[in-house]
Amino acid sequence: MKALIAVAGEPMVRRPVRALLASESIGSVVLLSQAPERIASVVPRDPRVTFRESRGTIAETMLALCDDPTTQWPLVVTTADHALLDPATVDEFLGNSDGADLALGVVERGVLMKRFPEAQRTWLKFRGGAYTGANLFALRSPAVRPAIELWRSVEHDRKKAWRIVSLLGPAVLLCVTLRLVSLTEVLAQLGGRMGLKIKPVELSNPLAGVDVDKPADHTLAEAILAGRA
Repeated sequence: MKALIAVAGEPMVRRPVRALLASESIGSVVLLSQAPERIASVVPRDPRVTFRESRGTIAETMLALCDDPTTQWPLVVTTADHALLDPATVDEFLGNSDGADLALGVVERGVLMKRFPEAQRTWLKFRGGAYTGANLFALRSPAVRPAIELWRSVEHDRKKAWRIVSLLGPAVLLCVTLRLVSLTEVLAQLGGRMGLKIKPVELSNPLAGVDVDKPADHTLAEAILAGRA
């Protein structure tokens, strides 16, 4: 189970949970997993932490939360492999998410490469910069359901970001390819199609753009936590 892989001597899921609990912006933490009892055995014991069984995919799990009348809004969503997440990044992200129905955390390439010039990330290139995702999402209310439905339609596509952009039509796709539009403009157009305000939040900490998704990421994360990177 990926969430239980050790990073610097402890299950990786423990680190983002600890960061969320230490953030001044977070009231409670819900851990969603297909094996909640296994996750419960390794994370910090705290009355603010609860556990639920997840659905087959991330999108299906989020749709179930949208439809659950007991869900407390707004939500911030992150992943178990965000092993380098810290409370300051959570607070920065949420502090800059105000006014958006859906906000996405990103790290600009120059910020990350200045600190880790050899890091291998997937970059989405727009006018004004190239960005990698930070695995942080802020959802204001169940009104974001159409955006999650859209994500579900491309969730299994390894090129999902470009699939989503293509839904705006060939003219927008061409503008993105030629870097004639910014990430903010593309998300604004996408949100307009769904009656939502969607915006990116650029994060200042390069570590926000490093998750543990493959062996090279694991090596980098361990080096960072050991002070070798």
